[in-house]
Amino acid sequence: MLDIKFIRENPELIREAARKKRLDFKVERLIEVDDKRLALLREVEEMRAEQNKGGKEVAAQAGDEDAKTNLVDELKNLKTELKAKEDELAAVLKEWQNLMLQVPNVPDVSVPEGEDESKNQELRRVGKPPSFSFPVKSHIELMQNLDLADFERGVKIAGFRGYILKNDLVLLTLALWRYVLEHFVRLGFQPLFVPSLLKKESFLGTGFLPQGGDDLYETKDGFYLSGTAEVAVMGAFADEVIPREKLPVKVFAFSPCFRREAGSHGKDTKGLVRVHEFFKWEQVVLCEASHEVSVKHHEEITAYAEQILQTLKLPYRVVLNCGSDLGLGQVKKYDLEVWLPSEKKYLETHSASYYHDFQTRRLNIRYRAADGKFRFVHSLNNTAVATPRFLAALLENYQQADGSIVVPQALVPYFGKQVISQSNEATS
Repeated sequence: MLDIKFIRENPELIREAARKKRLDFKVERLIEVDDKRLALLREVEEMRAEQNKGGKEVAAQAGDEDAKTNLVDELKNLKTELKAKEDELAAVLKEWQNLMLQVPNVPDVSVPEGEDESKNQELRRVGKPPSFSFPVKSHIELMQNLDLADFERGVKIAGFRGYILKNDLVLLTLALWRYVLEHFVRLGFQPLFVPSLLKKESFLGTGFLPQGGDDLYETKDGFYLSGTAEVAVMGAFADEVIPREKLPVKVFAFSPCFRREAGSHGKDTKGLVRVHEFFKWEQVVLCEASHEVSVKHHEEITAYAEQILQTLKLPYRVVLNCGSDLGLGQVKKYDLEVWLPSEKKYLETHSASYYHDFQTRRLNIRYRAADGKFRFVHSLNNTAVATPRFLAALLENYQQADGSIVVPQALVPYFGKQVISQSNEATS
């Protein structure tokens, strides 16, 4: 959410933000409704003041019953008029609040134009895709041959896109989680396990509602299942004032995640790339209200994720997302994409974003600045690792001619073996 004063003073920026993000939002309608809101507020306040004044005058007419009766009648009429005006204000406020939740954040000037993700701008490539002297297998084939997953039973118990991980792939997942956890703890992040069943307010605050509701699972009692730990972390700080000396707050949060994958019918229907339930470690940073500081942290959380990919020796690229590939609140976003040999393309594994005070204004997360004034902190987030999607790229890049999988050297101390093979025995 943006400040209404900023919106009124910069309607052309909001208009351009909606155009660049390809959102159907009319800032003119918001300003029109805001004019009504302000006018009605003034009328209601004036009528309440008149009502208070009348109440005092009634008390002063103790000896004149006729005057007192007339004043009481006038106050009854005023009360009726005030109730009607308050009802009108409530209706306008409801529309105003709904429109305010739809205002897009202004993207950074470096964000490229584009109708869809095909217009994302590649910034750099790191590592060279492996060259295989044998027919490349998909992660689905590799897992089935090595008894690492059971998709048939997964669908049986969980429906479409269901899966069960088995045997060494379970151990590899735990090894990966532990490796990534230790990496970020060394970087000064506070590790958290957070809930994924959350109240609506946290989704409204982070911008996942109302626009992203189609991709969320809602329970019958009004709770929602989260698609990222960012929602819980941000909600945990709602209505708090963070001491300035505690900034930046750097959190490393884990949770189960759920997404309906609305609009992705026919895409990646098999395997581990696009599933309804997954697990994710997420970086979340809260910092002082400075664009320069936000940019610094954005580059840092991107670099932290790149360090994971580099130590695992996975080829990847970094892309700058175009306007239409940004969420409502994002100012700028980088995607990290790892090479997927079976499809000869890069697969998105991380998204690093910053929001300025878009989320924290909605959630009322503040700090007292050096000048003594309260300001809304800035927020950022980035994936650390999301499984099982990440496993697809890991297995495919490390496959061998005999169908075995070499374990990245960085994970061997956590996994305990160097190779995953049909025998499931350690190989030197």
